[in-house]
Amino acid sequence: MCLAVPGKILSIQSGDSGLRMAQVSFGGIGKSVCLEWLPDAKVGDYVMVHVGFALSKIDEKDAEETLRLLHEMGDLDQELRSDTDQYRQGGTP
Repeated sequence: MCLAVPGKILSIQSGDSGLRMAQVSFGGIGKSVCLEWLPDAKVGDYVMVHVGFALSKIDEKDAEETLRLLHEMGDLDQELRSDTDQYRQGGTP
């Protein structure tokens, strides 16, 4: 299963490759995320992330509700590990 997961942008920086990257918190789990598809994203925004790429912005209320539901389902940790493993192996979701 591949889901887009909401997260909050904590900081923004340029990556080693020159890409615009962000540190994003997913309910307390931090990950590095590419922001190239969302040039107007800023610190404090909530974004939907799939395999390391922020795809769209989402309002805080919807993001928090989605994270709460994912935690209840127990899928958040599994989904983040799955996306990270696929990304590291060069696979597609």
